[in-house]
Amino acid sequence: MNIGVDMPLVLLGLLLALLPWWRQPVATSEAASLMTVPADRFSRLLDWALRAAASLAIAAMVLALARPFVGAQRVEKVARGAHIVLTLDRSLSMDQTFAGRNPRGGDESKSETARRLLNAFIGERKHDLFGVVAFSTRPMAVLPLSDDRVAARAAVDAAATPGLAFTNVADGLFMALSYFRERRASASRAIVLISDGAAEIDFRSAERLRAQFAAYDASLYWVFLRTAGSPGLFDKPKDARNDNAKAMPGRYLHKFFQTLQVPYTPYEADDPQALAQAIADIDRLETQPLVYTERIPRRDMSGVAYVIAALLLLVGVLAKAAERRLAA
Repeated sequence: MNIGVDMPLVLLGLLLALLPWWRQPVATSEAASLMTVPADRFSRLLDWALRAAASLAIAAMVLALARPFVGAQRVEKVARGAHIVLTLDRSLSMDQTFAGRNPRGGDESKSETARRLLNAFIGERKHDLFGVVAFSTRPMAVLPLSDDRVAARAAVDAAATPGLAFTNVADGLFMALSYFRERRASASRAIVLISDGAAEIDFRSAERLRAQFAAYDASLYWVFLRTAGSPGLFDKPKDARNDNAKAMPGRYLHKFFQTLQVPYTPYEADDPQALAQAIADIDRLETQPLVYTERIPRRDMSGVAYVIAALLLLVGVLAKAAERRLAA
């Protein structure tokens, strides 16, 4: 434990704590000599106790004036949680509602719904580390893995700004995986991909993603925000000629994620309630043991020293009030 004082020179005053053992402010007596008074063991013990209390009171006051403190420290703890990277699609279509139109009246866009639910999700996960990545044409690192809940919520809010039309899923996932590079594997790792679209991934990028997911042992959750009337992840085309990655990118991206050989869970949300249910499922699934470091801030101990000094001085005052003169 890191214990120190802000004003070490004041500690020289601890020498004053010896004064009660040299002389006590006791009442005078009419007896010629204390040798004439019968021996009283209880009185002798009480005298020693009062001297010790006075010494400790002086020492406590000196320590209080020196401003003692317990320094900041980091404590390793074990809880249940995960390292989670929220990977948010910022293509223009995210600014539309689930019905595929611009918000009007009290309607929420898909990005606003995701922001509201993710902020609640962050607030409920007390021991997780959160990182945020936003992507459209290019990915953007919004927040590295952090236990700062205020920063995580601000990052999610910032990621809700308008983006571009293109959905570059591969680059977004590469940046999300890079967050685990400097972190030791002390907890389960998860990437939560929230997107309303998909894109074709080339062969080289696909191989790199397989290798990196395997290296970092990261789970993947894909919350696909399906716009009304658009093909879903699990839909099969009626015409076999449309069964390809260009015509149905969502279906083929889902099939690729199934080949990653890491835990992968897809969700297809076509309204705010379905999105809320998907996030609630992720909250239940990511509860593995988590080793994390909690920072305990510096604590000022001057108040404790003053309280101890006051109590000991009160003992002295009460003893002085109970003092009686010794008759001749």
